[in-house]
Amino acid sequence: MHIVILIIVLLILVIGPGLWVKRVMAQYHRPQDRYGLSGGETARKLLDSLGLEHVRTEMTENGDHYDPGEKAVRLGGENFHGKSLTAITIAAHEVGHALQDAQGFAPLRWRTRLVRWVGPVEKTGAVLMMATPLIIGITRAPVAGLLMVVGGLLTLGSAVVIHILTLPTEFDASFGRALPLLKEQDVLYTSDERHARRLLKAAAMTYVSASLMSLLNIARWWAILRR
Repeated sequence: MHIVILIIVLLILVIGPGLWVKRVMAQYHRPQDRYGLSGGETARKLLDSLGLEHVRTEMTENGDHYDPGEKAVRLGGENFHGKSLTAITIAAHEVGHALQDAQGFAPLRWRTRLVRWVGPVEKTGAVLMMATPLIIGITRAPVAGLLMVVGGLLTLGSAVVIHILTLPTEFDASFGRALPLLKEQDVLYTSDERHARRLLKAAAMTYVSASLMSLLNIARWWAILRR
């Protein structure tokens, strides 16, 4: 019984933040015509006001993000074309990242560099962990297997480290850049400010959710290898 309760608590802790983020985003997607500008138009207006005319605004199917390499603010279709509070707020958040990039914000530079190698490292970790039983079977050396497990766990855990290190960047983009921009450019209705704060917090918390899911992935691999 205690184990069942523990599992339920862990699931709530891991899945809960992600569900909360999705619920907040969905809540403020209505009404869809609350603002005169769409998310894409809002991003363009804010970028131009900052003198960042060279930064492109594009629609994407890969989730809302700012690409520092391509100098592009990319929004999903619902946010790019939508005129909801969610659309303009998320657009402002991504513009916040573009402003960080233009000003040489150090945490963003660190994140950009780390993201380039974390993907291959994670894949290497998964391969190491999958190969562990085979190596133990061939070498009959438990130490070799242990080293492979430790290496795999460390490489999979690198995703957790990345997500944690990016939190300051996300909160700065939300509250240090996006919210002031929305106010300065008279984009945000005064009555919507507290709701926009909630949305901006959700935008930043997506990385908390991602880090918890990475931890769950590590636990899953550990459980498989213990069988």
